[in-house]
Amino acid sequence: MATTTKYIFVTGGVTSSLGKGIIAASLAKLLQAQGYRTTIQKLDPYINVDPGTLNPYEHGECYVTDDGAETDLDLGHYERFLNKPTSQANNVTTGKIYQSVIQKERKGEFLGKTVQVIPHITDEIKHRIQILGKSGDYDIVITEIGGTVGDIESLPYVEAVRQLKWELGEENSLVIHLTLVPFLSAAGELKTKPTQHSVKTLMESGVQAEILVCRTEHELPNELRQKLARFCNVKKDSVIQSIDASTIYDVPNLMLEEGLDTVVLKKLNLESNTPNLDQWNAFLERHKNPKSSITIGLIGKYVELQDSYKSILEAFIHAGAENEVKVTIESIHSEYLNGENVKLKLSHLDGVLVAPGFGERGIEGKIDAVRFVRENNIPFLGICLGMQMAVIEFSRNVLGLSNANSTEMDNDTPNSVIDIMEEQKTIVDKGGTMRLGAWECELKKESKAYQIYNTEIIKERHRHRYEFNSNYKDQIESKGMIASGFNPKTGLVEIVEIPSHPWFIGVQYHPEYKSTVASPHPLFVAFVKAAHTYKKKTKNATMAQNK
Repeated sequence: MATTTKYIFVTGGVTSSLGKGIIAASLAKLLQAQGYRTTIQKLDPYINVDPGTLNPYEHGECYVTDDGAETDLDLGHYERFLNKPTSQANNVTTGKIYQSVIQKERKGEFLGKTVQVIPHITDEIKHRIQILGKSGDYDIVITEIGGTVGDIESLPYVEAVRQLKWELGEENSLVIHLTLVPFLSAAGELKTKPTQHSVKTLMESGVQAEILVCRTEHELPNELRQKLARFCNVKKDSVIQSIDASTIYDVPNLMLEEGLDTVVLKKLNLESNTPNLDQWNAFLERHKNPKSSITIGLIGKYVELQDSYKSILEAFIHAGAENEVKVTIESIHSEYLNGENVKLKLSHLDGVLVAPGFGERGIEGKIDAVRFVRENNIPFLGICLGMQMAVIEFSRNVLGLSNANSTEMDNDTPNSVIDIMEEQKTIVDKGGTMRLGAWECELKKESKAYQIYNTEIIKERHRHRYEFNSNYKDQIESKGMIASGFNPKTGLVEIVEIPSHPWFIGVQYHPEYKSTVASPHPLFVAFVKAAHTYKKKTKNATMAQNK
């Protein structure tokens, strides 16, 4: 264990989307596997206070923590790799920084001084960076800085890192710079100039990278590593290759082979041991060698951008490995789904998940999908809005309330089986005001949900404004859809299921946020198992008919 908290800063250059989050998470995994208490935080340079008001097309999934922070999707990677919850302190944005400084200025806390980027903004950044380190809970804090060096919006963060490195001392901090070594097919060779320019840009801000992690499609030869070391002022063993991998879960082992953890610990004057990755590698073995396969339809309105449903896709990988089943996801845009083509698009699937979302676009397609899987006994999982669509479909087509709807879609609906939460009715501001974070849910003991969780009280993360309207509960339950999970304090219905259906569950919360490599979410594990059972049953029935 470290006697003083050590800080690692991960910057990026040349281009965005190189995978700083995965490199940070992989390094953290290797350090954690050696017994070091490690956490990761993300500094995002955008001026939004958090990504909660951003369109998924703009920023991908908004990830939610136990304590109700709406955060960057990279925090999902951190949790999935480390199997440890993150919090408000793990995600900092420029919006939060400026909001805090301006509030202090309005209160007169700067004693009449002119408020400037240096020192006031950079001091606030340094304070936020060290919150986790000063908690006493961590030996090592890895800080990922969003964007690329040279971006105007990233400059205050880089300056804060420069100051912190000076204040913390050489053995207590280091900078890892992730960059790109592109292969030019016309020249038939890898090029180091983009990396050289990126390191130079970082140095112009007063920060020297001690370790280079080079993203590449081809192996980096020794002479090229030597060239990078010479021109970028790093040692040759500090030039780390990050070659494209078949899955992000390969990256910790690839970084282990490259010795990233060894170099980092040496520079931080910490003891280096062989990390224990037994559980991780057992997961990888199951993931890469499935015994069978299934196809799940993911029905949503943002399916063009896979990052919009990142946690769901990763939860299926975890659950698939647990079942030794390869889960192929077929993305289906709900806006182009209707009663006429639903059979064509869904009948071949082994299970259907109706995804979360906001707004009325694509809603009727989701409802048509729910009806098809309900009537044809195809395993179904509805998450958040997906659960609400299941309630609306059941109310329309089983209860006979043809105009049943959510007040989110139709404020004048006479049968608002989904309605805005009472606590939300007076809220005007949109940012950070939904029902957020982990809330208790009590399960009915005779329910499928109880069988899956095998406990009476669970805690799951929320992100919604609308809820099941309990005025319709008795009516709905009398026709065969039961409320099997509810908040013990407010009575909010959290889970609905249809006992007469082989596997039909809708949840108001987001189970995907809590699924990790070490702890696949039980709901996804059970859903994948049900889909696999359905496929075998369907296949056997087809074979019997063909005899």
